[in-house]
Order: sequence, then structure tokens, then C-alpha cells
Amino acid sequence: MFNSGVTGRTRPHLVLGGTGFIGRHVALAIAKSGDHVTIASRTPPKFEFPTEVRSRIAWICLDVASADWLPLLREVRSVHHYAWASIPATAQDDPARDVVVNLVPLISLLQAFKELPTGSVPLIFSSSGGTVYGKLSQIPATETHELDPITAYGATKVAAEQYLRLYRHLYGVDVRIARIANPYGAGQSTSSPQGVIAATIASALRNQPVTIWGDGTIVRDFIYISDVVSGLIALSRAESECLPYSEFNIGTGDGSSIRDVVRTLDAIIGTSVMVKYETGRAYDVPVSVLDVSRAATVLSWRPEVSLVEGMGRTVEALKGGGAFSH
Repeated sequence: MFNSGVTGRTRPHLVLGGTGFIGRHVALAIAKSGDHVTIASRTPPKFEFPTEVRSRIAWICLDVASADWLPLLREVRSVHHYAWASIPATAQDDPARDVVVNLVPLISLLQAFKELPTGSVPLIFSSSGGTVYGKLSQIPATETHELDPITAYGATKVAAEQYLRLYRHLYGVDVRIARIANPYGAGQSTSSPQGVIAATIASALRNQPVTIWGDGTIVRDFIYISDVVSGLIALSRAESECLPYSEFNIGTGDGSSIRDVVRTLDAIIGTSVMVKYETGRAYDVPVSVLDVSRAATVLSWRPEVSLVEGMGRTVEALKGGGAFSH
């Protein structure tokens, strides 16, 4: 299924959390570009990469909590960090565990990075554009918006960002922070409350009611996974001397309510989706929309897939049981 290791003249890119939703799509894009990639996770993937790229993809068993980072970092071209062991709900239930399983391993990784030649290996980190800003004082939110999370999940992401900037300042680590909005697409968990679009589509396709927290008026910046990936790849490939900032919003700049999502799905599948309303959650900000002007200017990147198109692609992929969006 996978190479146990990659040989050749080029060093691979390392994708931590490479079997997860974002990680697998980034790995696929890297391999399609002709580069080699090593995906790292605690358990082997339960899906198949397309045949044409398998020779360029290797999997290694890695626990970020106990990894021997330095030998690994010396063999790679870049590190994509998508290994995060919580979602907002679980982080809220146990904030101390959230710090232990997420922030502590990141600091260990950064300690290894400072032993490398300055700026030799870029580190791309997936932060949370939907939680780090908290309740927005301006819409859409630029990267200069105050970081004021109202969730434990967002607080840990902010702390992670602070450590990344610290190591950039003190040791010259080439850190690049992607504040990703609300990604969706095939391959995302359909049972997690974090992936509302995937979960909504999956429930509708099973003729089951869709659970909505609150009255459905909360607004999110939903971004299709192919646009997330193109933004992350653009960020990873930018020349370091051309990056005046370390933080970039990756979103669409447009907001849609959960009710909008349900109405769009009704139109796509041609039937009314059953909805079950639950009490709203205190840690859900009412509006989260990101300004992506900085990424457009510095990275020459813009999202291309509309909500209607992206949801349509996701419906078709989930009908076929696909692990990837296209």
C-alpha cells in the first residue's frame, strides 16, 4: 500500500497527521506535483492513495508525544503540522489534556528545529481561523485582529502560535502559520461536530435528521478542501525572504449560516433535509469570516470553489464512499 521509505535524490516533505482530513489531501497534492512525501501518524491509513502517486508516498509510525525529532528533521525538506488531537468540544471538556497532547509535543518539535541550520526547513502549522479571534470586532477578520478566543481549543491554538513566533524570533525557525477557516469535503469525519457540512450531508444521505446547535443562524467561512490545500501549498513554497508575515488567513472571505448550508443541500439532493435543533453552545462564536487579502497579495492565492460547487462535489464523493475530494 505504501513505501516504507523513499529513496532518491530529493528529500521528502513530512506531513504530521498525514492520515487525517487535511493532511491526506496535502500529501496527495505534494505527490501529484512530483515530490516525495512522508506521512506520519500513530496508525496506518485506512484508505488508498491513487495508484499513480503511491510510489512517491511513504508512511511512518510516529507518536508526536515521544518522537525523536532531530534525526527525522535532518532528512526532510519541509514539515506540515496537521497533528492535533482534539476538537473544540473535547478541548472544552478537558483543557489540561488539550495542552498536554497538543502544545507540549509542539514545543518538543520546536526544540529540535532550533538545532537545524537557521531557516533550512520550513514549518507549516495549521492554526484555527475559526477560533483564535473569538468574537469578531470587524468582519471579515484580518490577521491583525485581536486574538481573543472564547474556547479552550482556540486558547491552545493561540498558545501554539505564540511559541512558534517565539522560536522564529529567538532561533530563526522558519514558521508559517495558516489560520484555516472551516474546511469541508470528502475524507472529513462525518460523526464529528467540527465538520458540520460533511456531517450534515452524511446524515441527509442516510435519511437521518441533521443536528443543528442553536437556531442555525451562526455564520461560518466554509472553505472547500481543494482551496485549503492550494493555500497551504502556496504558503509552503513561498521563498522565506518574500514572507513579511508569518500568519495567513486561509478562507473565502464569505460567510454562510448553518441554515444556508441546509438550504443549499436541499437544492443539491432535491429533497428537504430533516433538522433537529439542540441548545446552542456557549463556545460557538456568532460569526466567523476571514479576510484573505494578505494571502492574495503575498502568496498570489485565492479560493476558487463556491459553497454550492463544493457541497455538490462532497455529496458525490460521499455517495461513492471516497476518501478524497476533487
